[in-house]
Amino acid sequence: MQTIHSAAYTLLRRHGMTTIFGNPGSNELPFLKSFPQDFRYILGLHEGAVVGMADGYALASGKPAFVNLHAAAGTGNGMGALTNSWYSHSPLVITAGQQVRPMIGVEAMLANVDAVQLPKPLVKWSYEPANAQDVPRALSQAIHYANTTPKAPVYLSIPYDDWDAPCPPGVEHLFERQVQVAGTPDAAQLQALIKQLDQARNPVLVLGPEVDATLGNAHAAALADKLRLPVWIAPSASRCPFPTRHPSFRGVLPAAIAGISKTLAGHDLILVVGAPVFRYHQFAPGDYLPAGARLLHITSDPQEAARAPMGDALIGDIAATLRALAEGVAQQARSYPEALPAPQPMADEPRHLRPETLFDVLDAVAPEDAIYVKESTSTTSAFWQRMNLRHPGSYYFPAAGGLGFGLPAAVGVQLAQPQRRVIALIGDGSANYGITALWTAAQYRVPVVFVILKNGTYGALRWFAGVLKAEDAPGLDVPGLDFCAIAEGYGVKAVHTDTRAGFEAALRAALDANEPTVIEVPTVTIEPH
Repeated sequence: MQTIHSAAYTLLRRHGMTTIFGNPGSNELPFLKSFPQDFRYILGLHEGAVVGMADGYALASGKPAFVNLHAAAGTGNGMGALTNSWYSHSPLVITAGQQVRPMIGVEAMLANVDAVQLPKPLVKWSYEPANAQDVPRALSQAIHYANTTPKAPVYLSIPYDDWDAPCPPGVEHLFERQVQVAGTPDAAQLQALIKQLDQARNPVLVLGPEVDATLGNAHAAALADKLRLPVWIAPSASRCPFPTRHPSFRGVLPAAIAGISKTLAGHDLILVVGAPVFRYHQFAPGDYLPAGARLLHITSDPQEAARAPMGDALIGDIAATLRALAEGVAQQARSYPEALPAPQPMADEPRHLRPETLFDVLDAVAPEDAIYVKESTSTTSAFWQRMNLRHPGSYYFPAAGGLGFGLPAAVGVQLAQPQRRVIALIGDGSANYGITALWTAAQYRVPVVFVILKNGTYGALRWFAGVLKAEDAPGLDVPGLDFCAIAEGYGVKAVHTDTRAGFEAALRAALDANEPTVIEVPTVTIEPH
């Protein structure tokens, strides 16, 4: 007799979801018993790290990642990380164990009293099957729905007495189902877009994370080569959708209404692809668009299209639309935009390196296809100015700005992309939010190079304190942290260096190793903009 337990593992196997990220409690043990040998379980020591690792894995693999959390408390612990997953369109299938069905109503210990409501609004579907026989169908729906454009996390609460129940008739049909999306604009829509681009006097292209997620980077570059237009990355960039040494590349737009209008002044057509319009941050009111400009928005997310305060939107497949536009527009005779000035070397301070120095060394020493997982928010502008990112899937940053993404996500990205080297650039303030991921990296020998930029403060917060005239606010500094001692306590090799030569030597050694390494570097505090 096939049980709900065996059917669930068959379903996961058919979808290639044989890696499970979790932190189990008693409610989850009935699901994890008789764990199949062809599956692997990646244990995290805190649910926030578990969700972060799964998030990185899903982003880097482009496939749904399976998460197993513990009831209400475990789900709550993971929800901070879930904010990033929601805004990065990460296809996570999150399951949580529920108390046995006869004990939910009396609110026994570890009962998730309102399980379906708990993870909202950070999931696009949340469900608790009404009976055990509905569990396989619900799990199938969760997998397909998480992976359906726009991709997003989903949540299932499953009472633990369901796993031993017999399967309903017809469950085998779930194992063979496929759900596909066809969203290419029709000929008339494409021709209208092509005509506007061809006739524009001074167009500009703004690209977002969906371009990288759909591997549309090369099509975006081809479009830029045909139109010879400047290319910006949309504000609050969580991925890199365009080669940073391309002659059209301009940088990342500021995350402010007035700042974007000022930056894009003079353009008559703004084409935004694969990004919200726009992810603002600091409050700097002004006109949404510069005078005389029209905006066209291409996205796969109906919510992004509907909530935008300006422009015309088209909902469709990002990579396919970019490819069709690149093939359809006329080759323009105008020159590429004026070259950006080359970044200049920066002088380090005694026993403190500048972040720019670290990035220069990384750009020179790391493999050209290295993947950077970044959570040093105060060094964002310096990073984009100095790094040569040329391959898809080379950069990940917390999409909602929620700290705790970087360390765990780097572990997940490395698990998903073992053929590429992952380098995590983590601020000393943010490192503590996901520090337990070091244990996972050590136990599973995940060879991430963790670079901790240690400036003793929340650098981005320091900058905001100046903007908001709140320099006297408490809690801005984090002195007394020893990341080498912390890393070694978790079983990770660690080295402290405060010179350029020492950092380069430590980086080369870490890249040659087949185990994780922490490199702690005292750094100067710089502004993010």
